Amino acid sequence: MTRPPARRADVEPSKWPVGWQGAVYVQMRRLLDEYRLFFKEFRRTFHTTGAVLPSSPLLGRALARYVADRGSPDSPGGRRILEVGPGTGAVTRQIARGMTAKDRLDLVELNERFVQLLQRRFQQDPQLQPVASQATIMHLPLQDLDVAEPYDLIVSGLPLNNFSAHDVQMLLAAFQRLLRPGGTLSFFQYIAVRPLRRLWANREEKQRLGRISQVLCEWLGQHEIQRQAIWINMPPAWVHHLQFAQQKQPQHIEAHQITQTANDPAE
Repeated sequence: MTRPPARRADVEPSKWPVGWQGAVYVQMRRLLDEYRLFFKEFRRTFHTTGAVLPSSPLLGRALARYVADRGSPDSPGGRRILEVGPGTGAVTRQIARGMTAKDRLDLVELNERFVQLLQRRFQQDPQLQPVASQATIMHLPLQDLDVAEPYDLIVSGLPLNNFSAHDVQMLLAAFQRLLRPGGTLSFFQYIAVRPLRRLWANREEKQRLGRISQVLCEWLGQHEIQRQAIWINMPPAWVHHLQFAQQKQPQHIEAHQITQTANDPAE
C-alpha cells in the first residue's frame, strides 16, 4: 500500500523550513500543540484548569512584573520564586525573562500532563532552557508544599472562581504562610466572570460565588498594593498584587484539598 502523505504536524525536524520561516513554523507548532493540550485538559479537568486557553503574553508579563523588577530587594543568594499552577508554561516564560542567575524557581503543578509538558519545555524551549538548572517542578497539591525558607515572590494561576469560598480562604492563607513578610503575591481573575455566571446560576451556585467575592474583597482590601486590567487576553483579566506586612501563624488545611493548575477587587 502507498503510505499517505505525512500531516504537517508529523514533518520531521530535519525537513522544517529554515531561516525566519523555520522559526515562525516552530513557534506556530508550539502554540498549536499548547492550545490543543490546554483545551483538552480544560474539558477533562475543568475544576482545576479553569481556562480554555493559556494566558496571553501581556497577562504573563503583568503577573511577572515584580519578578522583572530588579529594584526589589534580593535575598542573600538570590530570590526564591514560587509559581503555582503554571499549566503549559505561558506565564513561566515571562518569569524566566525576569530572573537573575542567582534566583531559584519552584513550580507546583497538580496536573500530570502539564508536569510532563513543563519538563520538556525546560529542556527544549529557548526561553526556559537558560533557567532550567535553577528550576524545580513539583507534582503535588499546594498544601503538601513544605519549605525551610519562605518565598520572596509567588505567582499564581489558580482558577479561584472554581473553588469553594473555604478553599479560596485557605489558599490565600497558604500563600501568606509561604511568603516572607514584605514579599509579593501576584494572581489574576477574569473580569466580570462571577457576575456573568450568576445570571444563569442556581441559588446554591450564586451563594458560592457571592461568598468567594466576600473573601476576596476582605483580602484585597487589606493587602492589595496594585491592580491592573489586561484586556488583550481571553477572557480579559484583572491582575492583583498583594503584600503582607506581618506573617500570620500557619493554618493547617484539613477539610478540603486545594488543587491547582491553571489565570474590581471581587468583580
